[in-house]
Amino acid sequence: MKKRRQIKAAHPMVDKAIEYLYVLIGSAIVALTFNLFLLPNRIASGGVSGISTILDATIGWEPAYVQWAFNIPLFIAGLLLLGKQFGIKTLAGTILLPFVVFLSNDLEPWTTDPLLGALFGGIGVGLGLGIVFRGKASTGGTDLAAQIINKYTGFTLGTCVALIDGLIVLSAAIIFDIERGLYAMIALYVTSKTIDLVQVGFGRSKMAMIITNKQEEVREGILNKIDRGVTKLSAYGGFTDHERPVLMCVVDQTEFTKLKQLVESIDPTAFVVVMDAAEVLGEGFKRS
Repeated sequence: MKKRRQIKAAHPMVDKAIEYLYVLIGSAIVALTFNLFLLPNRIASGGVSGISTILDATIGWEPAYVQWAFNIPLFIAGLLLLGKQFGIKTLAGTILLPFVVFLSNDLEPWTTDPLLGALFGGIGVGLGLGIVFRGKASTGGTDLAAQIINKYTGFTLGTCVALIDGLIVLSAAIIFDIERGLYAMIALYVTSKTIDLVQVGFGRSKMAMIITNKQEEVREGILNKIDRGVTKLSAYGGFTDHERPVLMCVVDQTEFTKLKQLVESIDPTAFVVVMDAAEVLGEGFKRS
C-alpha cells in the first residue's frame, strides 16, 4: 500500500517536470527557427521577435537583448496588472528563448529564400509555441501586452493580438518593403495553423447528427456493426412540432463511409448532418 501511495504522489511531480521540459524544448525550437529562417530573411512575423528583427536591421541592436528588454518588463507588468497567473514556467520561457537566440546567433541560415524562410519559419515557430502551450505556459512578449490591453480597453483578446502583430507586420512592410510584409503575413498564418496542429493533433473524426424514422434500427446498427456509441438527443420538428429525436454519433474518419452506408441501407430518407470534430476525448478515442 505504501508503495502505491508513493507512486501516486510522484505523478504530479513527473507531470510538472514534463511541463517544464515542454517549455524548454518549445522555447529552444522558436529561438533556433528565428535565427535559421526569420532573422536572415528579414521576416518580422509579429511578436517581440518581429520587433527585434526590425531593430536589428535598422539600428543594429542584438535581437536577444531586444527580446529580453521587452519580455522581462512585460512579464513584470503582467504580474502587477493581471495577477500571478503566469508562474515560473512562463518566466522560464521568457528568459530562455532570448538566451538560445543569443547562443545560436552565429548559425548559418538554412535558406536565404524569403518564401522558404516564411514557410519554414512559420512552421518552426508554430511547433515551438504549440509545445510551450502544451506545457501550460507561454513565452511572454506581446501575448502579455495583448492581455493587458484586453483588460483595460474591452477589446477582445484576439483583436488585441491581431492589432499588435498587424502593427509589427505593417512596420516591416514600411521599413523593408511590401514583399517582406507579405512574407511576414504568410509566416503568421502558417504559425497559427501549426499551433492548432500541435494542440489538436493529426487525427480527425466526424460527428454525425441523424434524424430518421427508424432510429432503433439505426442505433442498433451503429452499436453492433460499427461498434461506436450513440447519444439520443431530444428534439422537435420546427414545421410539425412533433418529437423527432436526433441520434448523435462520433466516428473515426476511416469509419465514416461505413456509417453513411449503414444509415442509407436502413433508411434512405434519413436526414444526416456531418461535421468535423477536431479533437475527441474519451472511450474509444484518445485520452486527455
